[in-house]
Amino acid sequence: MYDQFLSDYLTELKIGRNLADNSLESYGRDIRSFLQFISDAGVKDLCEVESETARDFFNLLSEAGISAASLARYHSSIKGFFSFLVISEYIRKNPVAKLKPPKMRRKLPEVLTPDEIDFIISKIDTQTSAGLRDRAMIETLYACGIRVSELTGLKKSDIFFEEEMVRVFGKGSKERFVPIGSSALKAIGEYLLHARPVMAKPAGGNILFLNRKRGSGLSRVAVWSIIKEYADLAGLGKRVYPHIFRHSFATHLIEGGANIRAVQEMLGHTDISVTQIYTHIDISYIKQVVQMYHPRG
Repeated sequence: MYDQFLSDYLTELKIGRNLADNSLESYGRDIRSFLQFISDAGVKDLCEVESETARDFFNLLSEAGISAASLARYHSSIKGFFSFLVISEYIRKNPVAKLKPPKMRRKLPEVLTPDEIDFIISKIDTQTSAGLRDRAMIETLYACGIRVSELTGLKKSDIFFEEEMVRVFGKGSKERFVPIGSSALKAIGEYLLHARPVMAKPAGGNILFLNRKRGSGLSRVAVWSIIKEYADLAGLGKRVYPHIFRHSFATHLIEGGANIRAVQEMLGHTDISVTQIYTHIDISYIKQVVQMYHPRG
């Protein structure tokens, strides 16, 4: 019933804001849920949607156990959609505009210690081509703090060995350059020399990290699976996943005294408030030190 409006809005987001496909899918899914809700409620036209209807929808989600973070995302998606309809002059006012999103208490992310990361890497059999690839991947995740989608998108031409830099294309295809340490560069070099040629097939093109059997680029799910395998071998008692290396990268930099603006740039955060969560982790660490070692802690 409202498919054309939604299609126009998603097109606007894709072109105007250069959003990634994953983000567009999330927006579309959230808005479709709301449109189904108002349709079931007997609303025949988007002009008829009232604030109370929207509030009922959010209350229903909350009662269903949807997290505060997901509720906030729903709120943002639906509010943006109706703002688009106002600008398009299809409706006169945004029924969600005055509804406040649920307050979120930001949860501090789990991190690995440097020793734990070393222990995970020690479980990799680098006598195999897959092992050389896996070590290079994990070293890169931790050395650069990149997202798993950015890792799987890396091309051979994105690694600048002499400059010790990596070119990364983040959300919305935004380009940034991130320094990379000698351990990761050495691991990538050995993978390129001894393992990638064995895996390479035309389907892989210039992609850096390849699927061992098909020779095409690795999927994000495959990277998750690979990391879980080594985490299980290490038996750390923590949930280890690709993004934990990004959290660890940022936390260790902040703990080491790195400037938060520099960390923001390396992570590709547009909003520094997102990066500031890692300063809270550092404060938590400082509190632990005081409690453990101060006579009156």
